[in-house]
Amino acid sequence: MSAADQTPTTPRIIALMNQKGGVGKTTTTVNLGSVLSQAGKRVCLIDLDPQAHLTLHLGVDDEQIDCTVYDLLVDPQCTAEQAIVHARENLDAILAEVDLAGAEPELAAVDDRQRILRRKFDVIADRYDYVLIDCPPSLGLLTLNALALAHEVVVPMQAHFLALQGVGKLLETVGLVCQRVNPKLRVSGVVLCMHESQTTLAKEVLADLDAFFEASRQQDVPWRDCQVLRPPVRRNIKLAEAPSFGQTILEYEPSCPGAKDYVELAASVVALGGAALGVKTHAGADAALPIEDDAAQRKRATPHATGNGVPAVKSAAGQVEPKPMDAPVTPEQQQAADAAIRAARVAAPEPDAGAQTEK
Repeated sequence: MSAADQTPTTPRIIALMNQKGGVGKTTTTVNLGSVLSQAGKRVCLIDLDPQAHLTLHLGVDDEQIDCTVYDLLVDPQCTAEQAIVHARENLDAILAEVDLAGAEPELAAVDDRQRILRRKFDVIADRYDYVLIDCPPSLGLLTLNALALAHEVVVPMQAHFLALQGVGKLLETVGLVCQRVNPKLRVSGVVLCMHESQTTLAKEVLADLDAFFEASRQQDVPWRDCQVLRPPVRRNIKLAEAPSFGQTILEYEPSCPGAKDYVELAASVVALGGAALGVKTHAGADAALPIEDDAAQRKRATPHATGNGVPAVKSAAGQVEPKPMDAPVTPEQQQAADAAIRAARVAAPEPDAGAQTEK
């Protein structure tokens, strides 16, 4: 049965976003969606990355694809209904193609272009319990369309120093979008991918993130309720192998550490919405899904005080260096949306060499 062929509901729409490439956005989008769908949730995945890696990961036959997210954005006649592809039981998808890279210049003269996806998807949104959006590794118009549609942002990242720096820029972008495009948007969680918990660096980055978000609880910022979601997803070669077979990790190797991590991570994501999750793996065994309470999810630590609402990082000399916020954008809505793109745009780094290789 298609995820769309069921009773209407109010979905949680989550954009998985990081301007750095190779950090696990697509892997997390696909495998969270897989776990949720196997738990009986109605899920839709949206591939907004011109690399179309989510599309490849799902292994959907080209003959099933009549309309992609590119058509949905640039063709006024294309509807979300036409773009939906039934990928798995309870799992639908709107897929991508390489032409998506040309969508931004094609839409340059279109009014309110940052809300095209939202206007079209709203028609079918109530068919799903969860909508997960795989954003491109950049802060341009495609990402802005994702943020205009989403209710929440989840940030997949690695526990590295440069990744911690990038979180500050990402939070600035979310703040700008909240001001001008989607006031209800919030950052609900950070997912640590390819995690190596035994390293000192990973422990320090995790402590800094926990401390920063704890210090934000009393601030009027979109990330005031954000948590570092547990468990982190361990580095596991099976997660890198699964896409080449067009399979999710629960289909490819349901007993591997990566599968177990994503099952428990899905429980944490569901718990953010005040619910619980039960799921059977592809092997048929019930998965244990412990859900931590807020106190267990957060590590209590003395925060680095920066005073400007973004994470502080340590210099080589051990000094805390706050990352300054950009100046406010102009009040005109369309100009503000364009200014947000220009102000937040950064060159997307190349994925780390061997980032998905097991060590």
